[in-house]
Amino acid sequence: MSASNDSRQITAVDLFCGVGGLTHGLTLGGIKVSRGYDIDPACKYPYEANNSAAFVRCDVGELTASEVRGAFGYADLTLLAGCAPCQPFSTYSRSGRSKKGALDWQLVLKFGRLIEEVQPDLVTMENVSQLADHSVFREFLGRLAGYHIKWSVVECSDFGVPQSRRRLVLLASHLGPDGLEMPKDANATCTVRDKIYELPKIEAGKQDAEDRLHMASALSPLNMQRIKASNPGGTWRDWDPSLRAACHHKTTGATYPSVYGRMEWDKIAPTITTQCFGYGNGRFGHPEQNRAISLREAAMLQTFPRNYKFVPPEEPIFFARLGRWIGNAVPVRVGEVIAEVLRRHVEIYR
Repeated sequence: MSASNDSRQITAVDLFCGVGGLTHGLTLGGIKVSRGYDIDPACKYPYEANNSAAFVRCDVGELTASEVRGAFGYADLTLLAGCAPCQPFSTYSRSGRSKKGALDWQLVLKFGRLIEEVQPDLVTMENVSQLADHSVFREFLGRLAGYHIKWSVVECSDFGVPQSRRRLVLLASHLGPDGLEMPKDANATCTVRDKIYELPKIEAGKQDAEDRLHMASALSPLNMQRIKASNPGGTWRDWDPSLRAACHHKTTGATYPSVYGRMEWDKIAPTITTQCFGYGNGRFGHPEQNRAISLREAAMLQTFPRNYKFVPPEEPIFFARLGRWIGNAVPVRVGEVIAEVLRRHVEIYR
């Protein structure tokens, strides 16, 4: 969807932009993004190589209102967007929270402070669903005085994201209350097959000759036996007992049936996490090839385009870094839907 000639152009600034998932989606949805801010300098290449916005290395907690206003320039309408890191609420981050967690919570409130001081026309925030149950979210909402606010916990597969991913999406506007609801379309379901079936076959520990990101982690001999014994959608209970890990024999092991699991072609994937490149970290086994999903497949399940550039040609690929970038990203399709909703909202009040 592109902006019509008689529409007022929305210009966005993306806080905590990472490698540009939200920025890319907003752009596809017809919103101009002028600048992205993130503390990780390595995000500069993927952000700028795939988007027309400028990347600024910055601790968002130290960002000033005047800097943000300068990034907007002479925009018709301004949008402050972002996904503040909020690891203490993540299902996949349950330990070592206290000190780092307190710092992460503050990033949500610093986002709120910038909204208070800048007063953009529009606001959007995407975050983990658990944030809705915490007092820090109520405090964040208190900083949006004067805005019309709509927030909900959405299932991203309702928008065509081929994975189970529940996220909190907030939209706020100074223009008015109408048209801020995120849509839900049961017919939008996109499957694992729809996204990654056409990619070339590769082996565990190997890399595609034409696409360096289409690279799968190596498997130990034992894990190779395990994945060969795994059925799409099955569990480790399908294995011969000799292949089971020690944790599987404990009572607590019964609560993790998806560990060492394969995806299914004609269903959605599980939540793509920062550890999705590891076969033993969840249901991240390829549906039929004896390996974990590749980094490219993980990115495509996050709805990044197949040709999205993550690493300069001369730099090596590091699984941990790429996994963190991909797993933490806002799915591109979610950003696109947010843009479509906001543009329709603006049309109501033009």
